[in-house]
Amino acid sequence: MSVDSYQARTLPQVVAEAAADYGDRIAISDGEVNLSYKDLEAARVQAARAFIAAGLEKGDRIAIWAPNIYQWIIAAIGAQSVGGVLVPLNTRMKGAEAAYILQASGAKLLFTVGEFLGVSYAELLRDQDLPGLEQTVMLSGEADGTVSWDAFVAGGESVAVEEVERRGAELTPEDTLDILFTSGTTGKPKGVVTSHGQNIRTFETWSATVGLRSDDNYLIINPFFHSFGYKAGWLASIIRGARMLPVKSFDLDEVLEQIARERV
Repeated sequence: MSVDSYQARTLPQVVAEAAADYGDRIAISDGEVNLSYKDLEAARVQAARAFIAAGLEKGDRIAIWAPNIYQWIIAAIGAQSVGGVLVPLNTRMKGAEAAYILQASGAKLLFTVGEFLGVSYAELLRDQDLPGLEQTVMLSGEADGTVSWDAFVAGGESVAVEEVERRGAELTPEDTLDILFTSGTTGKPKGVVTSHGQNIRTFETWSATVGLRSDDNYLIINPFFHSFGYKAGWLASIIRGARMLPVKSFDLDEVLEQIARERV
């Protein structure tokens, strides 16, 4: 494809196109949960309605602090579909480290889990000063002072699907998709801002280069909080229509068995 003929796109356009192209093909298999590409598109719109109901405006940041689970993807694409900016948090961070990124990014909403590897993320933030954080939503599990994912999504029932479509149509490829923070090994972590079109074109090219196809089963071991698990992982899979198999926590024997069972 020539430079002149390339059509830059936004993330909601990519997910909608995947639903149209791949339909009933499985998009995500996570434990007992199997979502087709049509299901993923429906979940995206449903989540986007909830974000609008929660007051998310274009450019507002939402943070996700959770392991690789299917709800991570739905929360991300739901927010990004209506102009929200994704800020992933490393699951190995401590409370003060996560709080710094929440403060620096200006995140209004945090999506996390009740517990992962013996750690309660909500508890780690209990004593942190986060005046800009309006709500914490539990993708799974529960914690005091938080809202469940199901309750959050149900809040979107009052928002018309047409409003999601309108907000999505207003997005351009130049609009911000996410802010990924550097590791901070030589100073405080710094947010790297990238756009819809920039990411989509990069990982269209990457996925074509490595030969990712719609009949592939992609075991995503790398964490979603990193660009490897996120952009070279589930974003590339959606672009190509591959089946995503998120790995929550790496165990060699389990992974080898899954590779054989799922024909990865």
